[in-house]
Amino acid sequence: IYWGNTVQAYLMAAAGIFITWAVIRTLRRVVLKRVAKWIQNTDTSFDDILLSVVEKYVLPYVYLFINFHIITDLNLSARTLKILTYAMAFITLYYGVRLVIHAITLSINGLMKRRNESAERIRQLNGVMIVVKALLWFIGFIVMLGNLGFDVRAMITGLGVGGIAIALAAQTVLGDLFSYFVIFFDKPFEIGDFVKTGASSGTIEQIGIKTTRLRSLDGEQLVISNTDLLKTTIHNYKRLERRRVVFTIAVTYHTDADMLRQIPMIVREIVESQADTVFDRAHFSKMDVSSLNFDVVYNIDSPDYTKFMDTQQTVLLKLIDGFRERGIEFAHPTQNIYLKGKFGKALPQGDTNPANATSETSSGDQ
Repeated sequence: IYWGNTVQAYLMAAAGIFITWAVIRTLRRVVLKRVAKWIQNTDTSFDDILLSVVEKYVLPYVYLFINFHIITDLNLSARTLKILTYAMAFITLYYGVRLVIHAITLSINGLMKRRNESAERIRQLNGVMIVVKALLWFIGFIVMLGNLGFDVRAMITGLGVGGIAIALAAQTVLGDLFSYFVIFFDKPFEIGDFVKTGASSGTIEQIGIKTTRLRSLDGEQLVISNTDLLKTTIHNYKRLERRRVVFTIAVTYHTDADMLRQIPMIVREIVESQADTVFDRAHFSKMDVSSLNFDVVYNIDSPDYTKFMDTQQTVLLKLIDGFRERGIEFAHPTQNIYLKGKFGKALPQGDTNPANATSETSSGDQ
């Protein structure tokens, strides 16, 4: 007898451990490989998740669990048995929580891939999983202590009071964290989107748990807290399907009525000559103080800003050329002053009335 057990008891325990190892090894190398080949032909991803969980967590835990019972069947001291029991509790906690986290991660990744989510979107999942993992480890730890006989009620009460104090002290951080969840699930923008929020605008580079980083057109990086970001109206320009162009053409009062009637057709012809443009309208809209105004509206079937500017530039240049060819003058803010009397044209012969020596102001062009 050695340490309270016979040699035969030790040999039986060693044989049990070896047999358990051999069975687990056979299951991994033979059974699971055949199952893996079989599930490759199935349409569902549930069996892939189940196989991964069994191979990585269930089989190792079963092996350790059986060995624990084989060893504890020996005649052990109370201290040794207590140490082994605590060790097995920690092992159960580790494999249990890891199993749940692994299953959740695979399930969510599979769901996002089926929805054709971007790689950046999948990487954002890590921020959510950090909180989920922390919560699962906390719950698992409390459950383990309860199973070991500890009174966890006082601990939970203390954590509740402490949690309230921490929440009050970290309102901003927690607010940004919840805002991150809103951004992740609601998707008002994604990495690569060009957005404008308040006085800031730029391309989304990174969406973090506390802050979101934008790269402005000037090149500097803008760091905005998630809470502040969601408090303002967000203009997401990347999700534009088309761009609407609205501008005004002002011509002089010297333009005759027939030419004024032709201007909408001239504008329409120029706009429709451009690729990916849809003409909306061109109307004589206002007789201003120094100009006759036409409102022009058309759409560009592209969200690209460079294409928008190139098209607008071409349209404006062709309008200038077309108007000059037809003798149409663009209005600009000037005033023409006509003088009579001694400052200008002489008074009619025989007219000595100074009142006729007046000045007249006519509205010019804008």
